Amino acid sequence: MSTRNRPLSPHLDVYRLPLLAIMSISHRITGVGLAIGMFALAWWLCAAASGPAEFAVAQAVFGSFLGKLFLFGWTVALFFHLSHGIRHLLWDSGWGFEIPQAYLSAKVALGATVVLTVIAWIIGLA
Repeated sequence: MSTRNRPLSPHLDVYRLPLLAIMSISHRITGVGLAIGMFALAWWLCAAASGPAEFAVAQAVFGSFLGKLFLFGWTVALFFHLSHGIRHLLWDSGWGFEIPQAYLSAKVALGATVVLTVIAWIIGLA
C-alpha cells in the first residue's frame, strides 16, 4: 500500500478543540505558570528583606514594561486557575456534568477571570 492512499486523520489545523478541552489544557498551563510566578514572588520578597538597594532592583524589573506584562499574565493565570478550580469543586459535589452545565460553568469561569483581573489591576494601579 502506498503512503499516498492512506486515510488522513484530522489534524489540529482542521479539527477545532471544544471549549471544555481548551479550558482543561489552559488549567494545566496556568498551574505551571503560577509555579514559575511563585519564584518571581519569592525573589521579590527576598529582595525586600535584603535591603533598599536590592529591593530597588526588583522594583525596577517588575516596574518595567516586560515586568508589568509578566505580572498581568500571572494575574490572569491566578484568577483563571482559581475560577476553574471552583468548577472542579462543583464537579466534586456532583454538579455540572451535563454538557449544557459544563459549557455554562466554563463561560462563567472565563467571565470571572476577566472581571477579577480587571478589578485587581484597577485597585493595584490606583
